[in-house]
Amino acid sequence: MNNAPTTEDRIWAVISHLSSLAFGMGILLPIIGWSDQRRKSNYASFQCLQALGYQSLGFTVWVLLCLLVMIPLLLSLIGVPGLMGDGTANSDSLIGIWAAVFSIVTFGLFGLYFLLPIIAAVACGLGRDFRYPIMGNRLARYLRYDPAHTVDESAWLMDKHEDRWVAAMGHFSVIIALWGMLAPLAALLLHGQRNFFLKFQSIQALAFQVGTTLIYFGAGLVYSFGIFLLAATMGLTGEPNFDSPLAMLGIIIFFVSLLIALVIIMLIPLLHILGQWAGYRVLKGDDYRYPVIGKLVERRLAQAGSQTLIEPE
Repeated sequence: MNNAPTTEDRIWAVISHLSSLAFGMGILLPIIGWSDQRRKSNYASFQCLQALGYQSLGFTVWVLLCLLVMIPLLLSLIGVPGLMGDGTANSDSLIGIWAAVFSIVTFGLFGLYFLLPIIAAVACGLGRDFRYPIMGNRLARYLRYDPAHTVDESAWLMDKHEDRWVAAMGHFSVIIALWGMLAPLAALLLHGQRNFFLKFQSIQALAFQVGTTLIYFGAGLVYSFGIFLLAATMGLTGEPNFDSPLAMLGIIIFFVSLLIALVIIMLIPLLHILGQWAGYRVLKGDDYRYPVIGKLVERRLAQAGSQTLIEPE
């Protein structure tokens, strides 16, 4: 029997991989493709799930790589003034070199992220069985995907691990601001009624991401409030009157709001780490619950008449 992917299989695979170019906004397309192609095509299902993993787990790895590269590069700018000397020409030359290196590294990192899904789309368009480095073969073993097997009822991807992979990617996608919520939302809408485990994990991942996003914007509101009061107490001249109690009050409130905003922002990386931990636990086979949120979601589902949490079949 010919096991070559059909045109429909290749189209879904290509679309799923290219959705990475939307930089977060396209994360729901692989879930839609997997939902449409599961139990129809192992090839398309695997490529869609692989593309989903690249946009969530792969995006997390890419962000960490950017931090490891960019932070030392930005810190090096602190040492540039000491190397400049007093000569203006020397100063301009060093700044120009640093700016060129920074631009090359920045475009190189973005190019690295976009290059792999383009290669994947081209390979799938030609009907090849593309695998992302490191992740692809591991995912194939996790799902028991073997393209050499004839597709029959006994050779479908492992259903339990498919659901776990989709649920875990919903947790991992917390690192994608705003658009990361599309992953658990799409999983909930498309498969929430089929599997209660996926439903529960998607709801709590969505609630966790909404809370994280509100905290992030809350920090911005606190900071903006401080700026507004500072501007209001400075008067029309834009010059603070330090002899005025009102002006001093505005300055104090501004610095307090700035400190509060900084503390809130420092919580965001911790919440991202918690989301990554949740995804890892789900992949390992645990029925993970977020602190507080997990219990609240479970209680609300129980009140709604849902069944007891079960493992995905």
